[in-house]
Amino acid sequence: MRNMHVFDVKTLRAKGGKDAETGYDLTGDYFGLPWPCYGTPEMKHPGSPNLYDTSRHVMDGGGNFRANFGVERDGTSLLAADGSHSKGADLQTGYPEFDHVLLKKLGWWDELSEAEKKAAEGKNWKTDASGGIIRVAMKNHGCHPFGNARARAVVWNFPDPVPKHREPLYGNRPDLMAKYPTHDDRKTFWRMPTLFKSVQQRNLENKVHEKFPIVLTSGRLVEYEGGGEETRSNPWLAELQQEAFVELNPKAAADRGIRHNEYVWLSSPTGARLKVKAMVTERVGPDHAFMPFHFSGWWQGKDMKAFYPEGAAPIVRGEAVNTATTYGYDSVTMMQETKTTVCQIERIA
Repeated sequence: MRNMHVFDVKTLRAKGGKDAETGYDLTGDYFGLPWPCYGTPEMKHPGSPNLYDTSRHVMDGGGNFRANFGVERDGTSLLAADGSHSKGADLQTGYPEFDHVLLKKLGWWDELSEAEKKAAEGKNWKTDASGGIIRVAMKNHGCHPFGNARARAVVWNFPDPVPKHREPLYGNRPDLMAKYPTHDDRKTFWRMPTLFKSVQQRNLENKVHEKFPIVLTSGRLVEYEGGGEETRSNPWLAELQQEAFVELNPKAAADRGIRHNEYVWLSSPTGARLKVKAMVTERVGPDHAFMPFHFSGWWQGKDMKAFYPEGAAPIVRGEAVNTATTYGYDSVTMMQETKTTVCQIERIA
């Protein structure tokens, strides 16, 4: 941040010259030295603000699509077609990732120093700690060390090789669930039974969408971090966010007789009932609600302070939204589906 003034706001590159205040010469660097930044410090790669930008030289932050999935599949080349290459590259066809074998085949091996040859022998650009393979490929020949391949539209190792929409297991649109059903139940990692369609079908049969018509999504607050146990123990932050809450739309609130800042019961298909303050706001739609995930210390309406060791209870305690979230798994990102579910919100009589 001390060097903000040396960067051009349009190009995001340092304007040049040594800064009088810090003594740093950042000429040509991109703001923040964006990932990925290649090679040793001596190579002075400026960083890559835009991946796969073939209009720039690789030493100017340009690049092409990486050859990360081999060189062919089912007899079809996965490498880039002729003419698709980063600006100024000596290789103007597709090529695989650089390693010691490719460097020797191209006749570029002797451009390494003796120390670099020793370090690069038997290695590829990622495992060559000397940075020699990267230097020769990028600086000497304008080629990207991770290769030059075609972008994939068909991803054969995903459940849907061509991405398609699938409705969540818990939703409030049975019509869309019928049109865009989830995956069949399967075993992941060859052994773990993972439920998809059986859960979605059970929810349709039980008319979960009628009992829980509001889509609940969870997310972050500026003031707290993670589960919030530490940040809710900070008096300055606790003063800024003093209670757990759920945001709901004015129409949804009016339909339920709920007023702003009243306590409500939020229930979900897990059987959970969370007691939280209502924040009536147009930031969410009539069939949506939002609740932050930084709270704990209450359990279905009861303050659990008595169960903390003396002096250890956070200043702010509240219901944990993950008590209400439901089962689900995304086999593409390999993440559980605990950020969203469906719920019902009722006024506490």
